[in-house]
Formats: sequence, C-alpha cells, structure tokens
Amino acid sequence: MTQLRFDPLLPWWAIAILAALAVLVAGFALWRGLRGWAWRGLAGLAAALAVAGPALEIGSRTGLSDIVILIDDRSASQTLPERSVQADGAVDALTRQIAALPNTELRRVTVGDNDDGTLLATEMARAIAAEPETRLAGVIAVTDGRLHDPAMLPPAVPAPVHVLLTGRPQDWDRRLVIEEAPAFGLIDQQVTIRLRIEDQGAVPPEAQTGSVNLRLSLDGEDEQVVAVSLGQPITLPLTLDHAGQNVVQIAFDAPEGGELTDRNNAAAISINGVRDRLRVLLVSGEPHAGERTWRNLLKSDAAVDLIHFTILRPPDKSDGVPVNELSLIAFPTQELFMERIEDFDLIIFDRYSVRGILPPDYYANIAQYVEDGGAILVSAGPEMAGVESLYLSPLGRILPARPTGQVLEEPFLPRLTEDGQRHPVTAGLPGSEGEDPTWGRWLRMATVTPDPGAQVAMTGVDDQPLLILNRVGEGRVALLTSDQVWLWGRGFEGGGPQLELLRRIAHWSMKEPELEEEALLADVAGDLSVRFTRRTMADSAGPLVVTRPDGGTEEVPLVPAGPGRFTADWTAPEPGLYRLADGELRRVLALGPAAPREFEQTVADAAALAPLVTATGGGVVALSDGVPDLRTVAPGRTAHGSAGLGDWIALTPREAASVTGLERRALLPGWAWLLLVAGLILTGWLREGRAGRGSGGAPRAGAAAP
Repeated sequence: MTQLRFDPLLPWWAIAILAALAVLVAGFALWRGLRGWAWRGLAGLAAALAVAGPALEIGSRTGLSDIVILIDDRSASQTLPERSVQADGAVDALTRQIAALPNTELRRVTVGDNDDGTLLATEMARAIAAEPETRLAGVIAVTDGRLHDPAMLPPAVPAPVHVLLTGRPQDWDRRLVIEEAPAFGLIDQQVTIRLRIEDQGAVPPEAQTGSVNLRLSLDGEDEQVVAVSLGQPITLPLTLDHAGQNVVQIAFDAPEGGELTDRNNAAAISINGVRDRLRVLLVSGEPHAGERTWRNLLKSDAAVDLIHFTILRPPDKSDGVPVNELSLIAFPTQELFMERIEDFDLIIFDRYSVRGILPPDYYANIAQYVEDGGAILVSAGPEMAGVESLYLSPLGRILPARPTGQVLEEPFLPRLTEDGQRHPVTAGLPGSEGEDPTWGRWLRMATVTPDPGAQVAMTGVDDQPLLILNRVGEGRVALLTSDQVWLWGRGFEGGGPQLELLRRIAHWSMKEPELEEEALLADVAGDLSVRFTRRTMADSAGPLVVTRPDGGTEEVPLVPAGPGRFTADWTAPEPGLYRLADGELRRVLALGPAAPREFEQTVADAAALAPLVTATGGGVVALSDGVPDLRTVAPGRTAHGSAGLGDWIALTPREAASVTGLERRALLPGWAWLLLVAGLILTGWLREGRAGRGSGGAPRAGAAAP
C-alpha cells in the first residue's frame, strides 16, 4: 500500500501564493511573447512543490482471514420430528465445507432455550457486532425460523445472510390460543375467557373437521366437555367459587393425522378470586364496654360493608316512655333474618340475649343459613349462662359448645391449646411464644362444654374453653366465651393482639384461604423452584404426590417446620401444569405456561427472517431438500441459487488486510529539487536567448557583407 503524503516547510497559504506567482509570471511572459514562458512557470511550480515536501508513504500489509458466522438453533422447537437430525447434518456439512475454504474462519453461535422464547435475532446481532465488518463473509442460520425477538434483527449486514430451514413440507399443527383471560375475578360473579383453536401448516384431509371437543377443569375438578368450532373465537363463562388462586385447565383432544406436537393443545390460566365486599351483620344485644371493639375492627377494613344494630330497648324494659315519643329505629328483623340473610358473609352476635325480639323461626333460618355455607360468630358474656342464652334457641343446634350455667369472675391469662398452636386463627399470634404468653389478663368468662369434633383454640380459667371453632354443614361457627377481649385493646396489663385475633376469627369464618386449617400451599421461589407447605391439625403429613405434565408421578416427603406445618423444597423438571395431592387434599399448580412459548407456533417458517435475507442477497433453503453446497462469489453478485444437483449458497470473500508497518520516503531529495528548478530556469533562459539571436542579433546564412 503506497500513498502520497506532504510535509510542507511553509504554511499552505504561503505555498499557494508561491504557486500563484509562478502562474502569473508564466502568464506575463506569454503576454510579452517570451518563448520561455512555459519553462519559467514550471520552475515556479516545481519550487512550490518542493516547499510542500512531497513524500511516498509505503505500508506493509498482512492479509486477514474471512469470518463466517454459523447460528445453530437448539431451542425446544428444534426437538420436533426430524429437526434435530437435519440441524446436526447441516452443521456438520457446513463446518467441513468452511474448513476447506482458504483463509476462512468459522464462528459458531448456539441459541438455546430462554424464558422469553428463541432469541435468535439478539444472538445474531451480538455475534455480528463482535466481528470486524470488513472481514464478515457471510451469516448462516440453521433454524426453524420461529424466533421471538424479530425487532432485534440487525438493520444492515455487509454480507449475505442465509437461512437453512429445518422441518418438513407435510408438517402441520393444531394449537390452543388464549386471546383474553382475566387475572382477577369477583367471587360468585361471572368472568369470561376468550380463546380459539386453529390449524397451521399442511393439514391432512382426515383432520379437517368442523368441531373439536374442548375439555375444561377448574382446580382439578371433574372435566366438562364442550364441542367448539375450529378457527372461531369462543367465549367461555366461568364463575369463581372461592378466594385465592383458581387454576383453569383448558385442553382439546389430539386430532388424527399426526400433528407436530400436543404441547400447545392445553393451557393453564390462574385467576385470583377476590371478594367484592365482605358483608357483615353485627347485632349487639346490649350496650357494654367492649361494644365498639367489633365495630372499630370491621369499620377499619375498607373491604367490609358493616350493618350494626344495637338493641337499646328490649321488650322487658319498661320506663314509662310512650312508644310514639321514642326516636329509636325499628329493628328490621323480617328483612334481615328471613328475606336477605343470604346477602351476608358473616353474622356476629355480640352479647346477645334471647328476649323475644326474634321468633323461633328466625333462629332456625339462621341455623339453616350456616349449614348452607354461612358463618356465625358469637361473642358471649354472662348471658350465655342464663335462661336467655342463644344455646336455648333453635340456633343452639349449630353452636360448638353447651353452656354449663356458670360464670367465672376472676382474672385469667388466655393461653393457646395444642390445637391453637396449629390452627391458623391463633398460631403465631404476637406474644404467644414461650410457655407463658406476654399478654394482659381478662376478668370474666362463661364455662362451656365443647361438642365432639369442635376445636378449642384458646383456654382461660383452669383450662376452660375460651375460643371454640367448628364447621357445621358447609358453614362455620366461632364461639368466644368471654366479652373481655376489649381489655387488650385498652392496654390493660400490657394488652394483647386484640385486632389480629378478631380479624383472624372473622376472616376464618368467611373462609379466607390463608386461614384454612387444612391447606396445601405452593410458593414459587424461582422459575421452577417451589416450596410446598402443608398446614394441618394432624400430627403428620405427606408424602405429597406430584403428577407431572406428562402424566408421571413422584412422591415428595414433607418435613416438620413448626406446629401443624410441614414443608418441602422441590424443583420441577419442566414448565407445565402439576397436580398435587395429599390424602383428600388436592391442588393444581401452573409453573410457567402449560404450553411454553417455544410451542405456540411450531410449523417452520422463515417469514420473520425473510426481509433481512432479501436485503443482503442471501437465500432460504429447506433442509428437507438436502444440505446446499457452499461457494464463494464477488461482493454484489447473486449469493444463492439452484444447480443441476441441488441448491447452493455463497460467501463473499472480503480480502481484508491489516497494516503492520509504514515507511516514508521523500519524492526527491533536496539537491534534486534544486537541480530541477535550476534546470527549468536555465532551459527557459536559453530558449529565450536563442529566440532573440534569431530575430536580429546574428547574421543569417546567405547574406552578403557590405
């Protein structure tokens, strides 16, 4: 590599003036008719060029090899029939052909699985950016064309990009597409899921049916089968019946004709069930010091709609005031306890006495409401031990304990029982650690005899039951045998966790999932890492039976992690829908999508890469027709085509080189410039002198002397 450089002795403006003077002198000489004008001008220009310091810069070059990038797609979709074999054959053949080319290097990039799908474009852009542009001879991608980051494709590549497409011409697939699914839904209100079932590829005639059997299952319960049309949007109504996670599994029967995969024939949708508002009816039998405890608790929760009635004037109260002069609101018993009782999630009786306000039929209706799925919480005082006790009404058949008729008026410290340490209503209450809780004492309680099957969570004087919980039919009943819980809220002797205890009792009564005593929880710690937690009132639990997406099962042992809690850490082998079982307890767990993104679209297609391939002059070759030959062509020439024996693709050698050294040589030495300038001046002078003598100085030949 040789270049002309300048090292001027004077500023360029001075050299320009010198050159201009030379041109002016030559022009003046021409105007005067001097025959040496050209030599004078050349002498001036030579002097200006000499001052500019011209030199030859000679560089030493070393040739660089060409680089070929081979992108090997090894994502999950490449494991479909014949694709991995095609990819292996193509990569091996190309590696051999590139190795046989002179002065050519291979850069192999493997694209694997990713949570976001196949990031082939990102890997291609990163590989191209890592190589010098002047050495890139070509990019070859062995793939099925299903990439999930087309926006990351490089806008321009200085070499042809070729796609060797895996797959078969007869490939086809049927897939389930979830168009719209809610993340949250209100309990007992309808939500909708929009979906469709569509075919892709070369669908065989025997599979071109008009309808497909769609199977639906909520939380692993019995499946419902619905016939749906192919290719048509479908709206599925669904009603959530419990709070927390609701897993909807949707699948269809595999078609005839051998589709590519059944991994996209199912989907698992998690919908979090939430309550619109928790409707609570609080009935206070009489004013007392702790009456506002329940009201303050429930009013502090924005998700609770509270109706509170206090009976200020019972029938047995006689103070001589005429009824028409009272400003009290009539108690709407008929509407609340007969007509609209189903509208409430919880009914609280706070120190309520049976005084003839409610007829026996109303109590019977309340008991039926509980057996049908409602909830009752009774906070009792001394009236529980008297003849006006709720236990003596038709409501008594659902209460979890029978009063003994005795009221204990003495201080006592509430304590958790063995069941209470396990039950989520009382387990882990602040201050309950250790043998003696760090709580304040209560001053009064009624004694009761618990029913068989009822759970005593807390005790008071002489281990008498203080908090009893029980299930009746589909509903729940809680009984607190003391009205002294308000002492904790007032800070008596240090107080205690009043709001937390009452909140847990109320929410357990309303079947909040986090307070279920028999529960199977699964916390996803990572992509596939799960911590199982089994909460139970029993002394042991497990092993947990896990059913994988492929139908196989395995047992996961659970280890104790505290009273009533057993845990296990487990890593799932793959994303999908897992079914968990421990005895009668069942749960469905969705890890990642049931149909991973790799299998959303499975028929090979190079459409996403086609614009880049066309812009660079590359080609798309189906490997089902064989591995193409590899050639070299000059830049700008067609880089792909078909010959008699098959397809071919080409690389464009770049002939890049690096400069390893530079040598600068003056165009002429100084003395040579001096001789050149002097010679040009002398030649001009001689030319003009010879012309002068010829015009009149010397005698011409043939003239006679005088």
